[in-house]
Amino acid sequence: MTTSALRAADAQDAPGTSGSDSGYGSGSGRTARLRLELRAVHALVHRDLLRLAGQRVHTALLLLHPVLYLLVLGGGLAALIPRSSLGVDYRTYLFPGMLMMTVQTPAVMVGIRLITDRESGYLRELLMAPVGRSTLLVGKCAGGTMAATVQGAVLLGLAGAVGLPYDPLLLATLLAGMVLASFTITALALALAVTLRRAETFHTLLGVVMMPLLFLSGGFFPLDALPGWAGTLAGANPLAYAVDLLRRCVAHHVPGGHGTAGIAWAGWQPPLLLEAALLLTSGVLALLWAARRFSRPE
Repeated sequence: MTTSALRAADAQDAPGTSGSDSGYGSGSGRTARLRLELRAVHALVHRDLLRLAGQRVHTALLLLHPVLYLLVLGGGLAALIPRSSLGVDYRTYLFPGMLMMTVQTPAVMVGIRLITDRESGYLRELLMAPVGRSTLLVGKCAGGTMAATVQGAVLLGLAGAVGLPYDPLLLATLLAGMVLASFTITALALALAVTLRRAETFHTLLGVVMMPLLFLSGGFFPLDALPGWAGTLAGANPLAYAVDLLRRCVAHHVPGGHGTAGIAWAGWQPPLLLEAALLLTSGVLALLWAARRFSRPE
């Protein structure tokens, strides 16, 4: 369906042209080409959003995991961990980590779908569309980012249950942080997926890597409580920067929220904008590398 739509768009935007004589060297030709590439991205994003809307039970089950962590684990440990040690209630402290857990799974699943699309032959049909391979990868990344952010936005509805105000500025900054984190995780998942051929290998690797990365993100406990070697690993963990970014957004709206330390380089905490820039740079570099690898003929 997506491939046929792209072919129709190509015929509409560049009538009477084909192959190297398509006229894309002219200004109008470049505009038509750009319009076609954007339509391809839109089609892939629309596909992911339709899948999200059609898999309500699956989406609910994905949300159930962080909700249970937040309400059951967070509620139980909140009675054991004194507020003075974190500066905030433990459920408030846990909330950014659960937001990260919520967006992590759908973002990573984009990589799994890329492999399964290759195995099923659907990817070969997509590659027949009159658009660049890198455009298809950008569309998959954008669709995964949107789907992950939508699921994370649902969890924002529990902000009041963990003591956070429904402040529009706070919700907007958390949403922006989730968009950035979702993009980075999706791009990293795609960079991994283009190098692997079997979904089983991807699943096994995720099982080995993702849980340690989540625990080293500071989502469950302060990073300064980790041993020195673990703190060094956390400094290279993209999830740690994403969690710290969300937690520092929360800290500006909660009294005492600045009491917990996040990422630190030799005792120096990088500014909020620098953390956001590092996340964005990591995602862009991963996507560029994946696009270069994906552009090679199979």
